Amino acid sequence: MNKKVLIVGGVAGGASAAARLRRLDESVEIIMFERDEYISFANCGLPYYIGETIKEREKLIVQTPESMKSRFNIDVRINSEVIGLDTAKKVATVKKKDNSIYEEPYDYVVLAPGAKAMKPPIEGINSQRILTLRNIPDTDQIKAYVDNEKTKSAVVIGGGFVGVEMAENLKHRGLEVTIVEAAPHVLAPFDTDIVGAVEKELTDRGVKLILNDGVKSFKELEDSVEINLNSGKALTADLVILAIGVIPDTGFLKNSGIQLGTKGHILVDEFLTTNAENVYAVGDAIEVVDFVNKQATTIPLAGPANKQARIAADNIAGLKTTYKGTQGTSILKVFGLTAASTGNNERTLNRLNIPYKTITIHPASHASYYPGGFMMTLKLIFNEEGKILGAQGVGSDGVDKRIDVIATVIRLGGTVTDLTELELCYAPPYSSAKDPVNMAGYVAENVLTDRVSNLPVEQFMKYDREDKILLDVRTEKEYNGGHLEGALNIPVDSLRERLGELDKTKEILEYCQIGLRGYVGSRFLTQNGYQVKNLTGGYKSFLMSPLNPACVAPVETTEKYIVDPDTQVVKTNGGEETSDYQKSHSDCGKCSE
Repeated sequence: MNKKVLIVGGVAGGASAAARLRRLDESVEIIMFERDEYISFANCGLPYYIGETIKEREKLIVQTPESMKSRFNIDVRINSEVIGLDTAKKVATVKKKDNSIYEEPYDYVVLAPGAKAMKPPIEGINSQRILTLRNIPDTDQIKAYVDNEKTKSAVVIGGGFVGVEMAENLKHRGLEVTIVEAAPHVLAPFDTDIVGAVEKELTDRGVKLILNDGVKSFKELEDSVEINLNSGKALTADLVILAIGVIPDTGFLKNSGIQLGTKGHILVDEFLTTNAENVYAVGDAIEVVDFVNKQATTIPLAGPANKQARIAADNIAGLKTTYKGTQGTSILKVFGLTAASTGNNERTLNRLNIPYKTITIHPASHASYYPGGFMMTLKLIFNEEGKILGAQGVGSDGVDKRIDVIATVIRLGGTVTDLTELELCYAPPYSSAKDPVNMAGYVAENVLTDRVSNLPVEQFMKYDREDKILLDVRTEKEYNGGHLEGALNIPVDSLRERLGELDKTKEILEYCQIGLRGYVGSRFLTQNGYQVKNLTGGYKSFLMSPLNPACVAPVETTEKYIVDPDTQVVKTNGGEETSDYQKSHSDCGKCSE
């Protein structure tokens, strides 16, 4: 007798499970239920269609009921919502568009209901001008507002991935855009010292940011919405996008006997089976294991959903495949910047009391003497044994491949030493002989072997400076362009002949521009009997930090290179144009660790 498999929901999880199962077993009967008419679409592309980077709506549609039937012989039932599941009788209850209800028996079920936008009970939240983005109908509704020439302004509530992507695309359409975020910073997966660059890019491009403030109420006006914040501030906008997070769409499982987590996520084992016989679950609606810290968590991403779908199909077909956890590798475009992360950030590790170390570097995206390179920032998080716990990056070019490489090493259980040994492709237009990933490994290895004592920005700035020497080892010109208050300037190349100016009885707090010269200076000083703490990532990390309390020169004049947002030409502060970083070659991080 042939198996009968019901798949609840489409998109990444459901559609992938159906296609994989058919490829494995031609005889199985597969029925897919989708509550609306779109079973498989590029939900990550929806903001870019609204912003008209993606111009053709049909390009968002990955599969249709007709294509799934013709290629995979799958019975796709659109406008059909599964409203209940009797796991004892092995029957699903389905409501059709005309509100008629019927029961469908099964041998196996794959639950892929996904997650829906969070919509808390805030006064006025049901205004027709307050919209969420989850599917194609939502996209059509938002785009209709944006296409209307009367829509001039928008407020995005929530600074997560969807909120930031929507803000960028609404700005592309010419709207005045404000992001309201209740947390101190946007983009929770990124630590404070990395996300500052993203926030600066947003504000530089004209997006207003209101942080540490939440919504108290909404008020419908004649042709706009008033947003009243907890701080007492009031905003007015023609359109509001609600992007404060998602919750699992699992209400229909309330009386099914299937175990749910405290926030409604479906609990599954390593085979993605629930506690109910022959019932599997995948995607945004399930609780997963964090690959790094091994704790239960929820990470709603398309990549893991697709992988889980494949594994669930494998197990229905008898292949016994396991899911080993989610590490949360993610990336987004923010105007001219790319921000990417993998693994755990500092907040997660601190919450779980997991000890760690960090290093930050600012390498060039490719060989600094080849035109068109851009500086990026890479942060590596690791433990005493050198095992990599996480990484974050931000920059104009090359960030994606570096975080992907580190994500791969994490997945394989690698260490910082593995990063130093990776043989990555090199030619001047693409990288340096020592790739930024290698450089991150070298710097981390130096920390672990006590060749240098690095302090992150926050610790460096809060470090007790009484009876300490604050030493700036950059050039005099760089020092005059901006420095930490109270710093003594001795360029690294002059340290040997000016060593007598430093009191050996005092600890030295040292920094350079991006960390390289600080390391060189630290090695020289420690071998001459000095105690040295070095600022990881150098003055550049300080400039990116929200601390930034004591610049002698204004922050905006201390950047040696500025990227013109329109032409992407790199300029010096004096206006002189250059297409690369060769003028700062001595500190680009290419020549030595």
